[in-house]
Amino acid sequence: MDEIIDTEAFSLRRFVENLPADSLETIDAPIKLSEIAARLDGNPKAVLFRNAGPEGVELVGNVQGSRARMALALGVEPRDLMQTVSDRLAKPIAPIEISRTDAPVQQVVLDGDDADLTALPAHLQHDLDGAPYISATLDFSVDQSTGFTNVGMRRLMLRGRRQAGVDMQAPSDLKAIYGAFHGKGETMPVAFVVGSHPADAIAAVSMMKAQDDFGLIGGLRDAAVPKVKCVTSGLFVPGDAELVLEGYLHADGWTEPEGPFGEFVGYYGKLKQNPVFHLTAITHRSDMLFQTATIGGRYMENTDTAQICTLRTEATAWAALQNAVREPLAIYVTASCGGMYNARVAIRQRVPGEARNAIAAVLGSMADIKHLFVVDGDIDIFSDAQIDWALATRFQADRDLVTSTGYRAVPLDPSLEGEWTGAKAGFDLTLPFGKEDSQEFTVPTPPVLKDRRNQTVEAALEDGPKYFRELMEWTGSDDGREIIRVLEGFYADGSLGRLEDGRYMRG
Repeated sequence: MDEIIDTEAFSLRRFVENLPADSLETIDAPIKLSEIAARLDGNPKAVLFRNAGPEGVELVGNVQGSRARMALALGVEPRDLMQTVSDRLAKPIAPIEISRTDAPVQQVVLDGDDADLTALPAHLQHDLDGAPYISATLDFSVDQSTGFTNVGMRRLMLRGRRQAGVDMQAPSDLKAIYGAFHGKGETMPVAFVVGSHPADAIAAVSMMKAQDDFGLIGGLRDAAVPKVKCVTSGLFVPGDAELVLEGYLHADGWTEPEGPFGEFVGYYGKLKQNPVFHLTAITHRSDMLFQTATIGGRYMENTDTAQICTLRTEATAWAALQNAVREPLAIYVTASCGGMYNARVAIRQRVPGEARNAIAAVLGSMADIKHLFVVDGDIDIFSDAQIDWALATRFQADRDLVTSTGYRAVPLDPSLEGEWTGAKAGFDLTLPFGKEDSQEFTVPTPPVLKDRRNQTVEAALEDGPKYFRELMEWTGSDDGREIIRVLEGFYADGSLGRLEDGRYMRG
């Protein structure tokens, strides 16, 4: 008996329409496509446009633009998101093939002249972009050397009704796969999925070793992906997606200008030479919800790409960290840096030097991370205020700053100024080893009186040195006034002393 799969369980529409009210803004009024980007820019919420563009289609943006929504997609708390992603990626679940009649994404099939990219609600996202972009795209291809399906995430710049530019400058699996086709002078089949559950996008950007990426998507969903064969190629795509663009990359290679575009680092990328995608078919749900992804700008912490990048960076660096120190506690990459450049790690130091080991391991684990801040377990790495406090009170630049250069770097980083390698820095914000219990590093907390007695101050001090709070506990005092009066007499007769830690004693 064939296994029955719920093709709505991981639909984008179901996820969006089940978002809590404080995380989703719904706009029912008609809106021009040229106004979409401004409504999304810096918006902390996902935005559902019910009547977008001249066709009045439904469009959603910024779905993954917060860590809370990403966590909601996986059914966990935001603090547990990285560990959940890491655990699930390690347990892939194979997909299950379904028929075209059972695949919602092929309810409508447009091919030939009916397949028209300009009929989709792609919009200009930034004022200097080269053209409207389709930005929430997951690319599906097959590596001929392994037979595995590869899934990535990249944009499409419209060049016509059936052509689009594809950015393939940075090193990636897709670039390597396409390079093999290009080297043989062959076109490469590819399919772009537009409108996916957030788990699919997280899997698409993960940096796992070679395997079939359908399994990674299944692992993150914690359920098998219903895959369906494309109508114009032998590729498979998620049958529960919203829309698929089928086609191929031409055999000519990196020949056509693509860009500029507002990149995930917050600035514009330059005009580049890139391959061209040729459309052969569009398939979609009959009630398609078109998706756009927010990218770049001044408010990167509220963009899809930055939030997705944080999880990729965290999961990759976490794997290296676990081999470098005995007890790593947590890792967090801020979305405001683009989700890759600035990382924070909390560890419990068991032996001297582990903070330096953490710095070496994480900075060397990937090109993306430029700056690493290492703290003890008492610091909340998700709190900017806590990190600022640790930097201010536990760090000396001449002792705790670790810098080196010549690292492989991300070419889009404008601070490189055209160089291919760059510098990295580690900030050791941990307490001096062995001093975590010393008074100078003990964090003050409000007094809590516990062991209440009705003894005299004399009896308390005869028992041994006492902090003032302990004197209050011994005497049952609520304000300490009577204790001060007694101590006044001891001061006067010279019988009161103080230890270096501040405790009172008779002697």
